[in-house]
Amino acid sequence: MSTSISTELVEPDEAVELELRRSGTTVVAGPGTSLLQAIRDAGIEIEAEYEEGYCGTCETFVRDGKPDHRDIVLSKTDRVSGRTFMPCVSRACGPRLVLDL
Repeated sequence: MSTSISTELVEPDEAVELELRRSGTTVVAGPGTSLLQAIRDAGIEIEAEYEEGYCGTCETFVRDGKPDHRDIVLSKTDRVSGRTFMPCVSRACGPRLVLDL
């Protein structure tokens, strides 16, 4: 069941809440903290090669919410689907994302 998520763009300096569904953890990526770093700080291992949005190593499935894609890996079709994103550089269109982690 999907919850209602705000679609307003969250600026890079605003916090984003991440529900890591499989691990049962919720974390907040504060201003200046990448979503990838917030995930790692929560003790969740996630592979990432360069952390600059061009290798695709950290591609993560999105279960709910709308990612603000800032990578150069995903195609336009993939971006529109919103099924995956790169947490090393991307944020959220809204205050929350639910990830398959």
